[in-house]
Amino acid sequence: MANIQILVPDIGDFDEVTVIELLVKVGDTVKVEQSLITVESDKASMEIPSSHAGVVASLKVKLGDKVKMGSLVAEVEGAAGAAPQATPAVASTSAVSAAPATPLSAQADISPTAQGQSNTASTDRPYAIGETSAKLIEGSVSAPPHSPSEQTSQLASLPNASPSVRKYARELGVPLAEVKGSGANGRITEEDVQAFTQAVMGGSKQTAAQAASSKGSGAGGSGGGAGLDLLPWPKVDFAKFGPVERKDLSRIKKISGANLHRNWVMIPHVTNNDEADITDLEALRVTLNAEHAKAGVKFTMLAFIIKAVVAALKKFPEFNASLDGDQLVYKQYVHVGFAADTPNGLVVPVIRDADKKGLIDIAKEMTELSLKAREGKLKPAEMTGGCFSISSLGGIGGTNFTPIINAPELAILGVSKSKMQPVWDGKAFVPRLIMPLSLSYDHRVIDGASAARFNAFLSNVLADFRRVAL
Repeated sequence: MANIQILVPDIGDFDEVTVIELLVKVGDTVKVEQSLITVESDKASMEIPSSHAGVVASLKVKLGDKVKMGSLVAEVEGAAGAAPQATPAVASTSAVSAAPATPLSAQADISPTAQGQSNTASTDRPYAIGETSAKLIEGSVSAPPHSPSEQTSQLASLPNASPSVRKYARELGVPLAEVKGSGANGRITEEDVQAFTQAVMGGSKQTAAQAASSKGSGAGGSGGGAGLDLLPWPKVDFAKFGPVERKDLSRIKKISGANLHRNWVMIPHVTNNDEADITDLEALRVTLNAEHAKAGVKFTMLAFIIKAVVAALKKFPEFNASLDGDQLVYKQYVHVGFAADTPNGLVVPVIRDADKKGLIDIAKEMTELSLKAREGKLKPAEMTGGCFSISSLGGIGGTNFTPIINAPELAILGVSKSKMQPVWDGKAFVPRLIMPLSLSYDHRVIDGASAARFNAFLSNVLADFRRVAL
């Protein structure tokens, strides 16, 4: 009987994903929907299941390979009459980091900082003594080339951990082979990874110094940071001082927290604060909502801000770029992320090709994405590819804040609550609705003068929305 080919099913809008884990080996008996491999994009890890039951005759992929929909994963000697079954990949979505990953105002990130993950394939290979601390402090693990013998050895000694724990360990640069699992059958948990990290960071000063000296300057967006010789995190028995209650962080907060920490430490943030007179724009918004109420279209101020940001990004293209080593990557597309508040934390959905969409289209898409975010139904492709993020706290309050840049983006806009203020018009003080704007930017690429011009231009567009057409 001919072997049955197992192919990669629909994995969304990703062109390619990286194989990060082999869950079976030749000779294993698998069931329908049993996971064969784990793949990873910049926003999600996914387990690719088998569409047939049988014995694995051959594996057609190895660690580090790039695969896409339709790629051959394995061949299975199936039972007679086994019927193919279309089984979607099981995805574990990561949120962005945003910065305030997109403070709701961004990537649903209220700090959108959403989200920036590396596309470089990484593995859980053990490191030499001393290299472990260096990798932890640098916060990056790159994938070395693997020979067939190395891949076989890796598979045989693969640490017992779930895909989400593996992803968490890779984000921290933790070699799972050196972590002792406290779960059932020695399974490694996130707490085990955290404990290992704390032990290394609080350990030898010599190792930390070696890590710092071995890294170099790291000027690019893909570079690591120098070692930080920090004191260990304080261990406190809070129950000694009164009653306490412990709750696990949501998955979104765990992921975004690691991204926010990296972005804040590795990107030199500077924030430019400005104000926009949106009195006339608010009047226009109210009018449009009345006119389109029957059509079910709701215009929020954020929709207008996105259109204004598009105009600013076209005028100042360096804000629509990313730093890659010693080069700037100028994007010929404009994808804008916005922070969306959810019960589990902020995430950052992305409006793709915002420069090609009208205000009504943007308003509708924002509504749809926000609903998906609250229901936890956002797809990885709907949270990736952002060029610039907006973290809007206008519906809550505040005057100004410093949103954290969502790597690999170079800037993020924070929006605070608008207030009526007296403004001198040359003859008298008149009431005007003023909206605070906080623009955080990567000072390695963008200087203060450029940031001030960007914010001033944005303020002028919001004050007179006709400028969007220019």
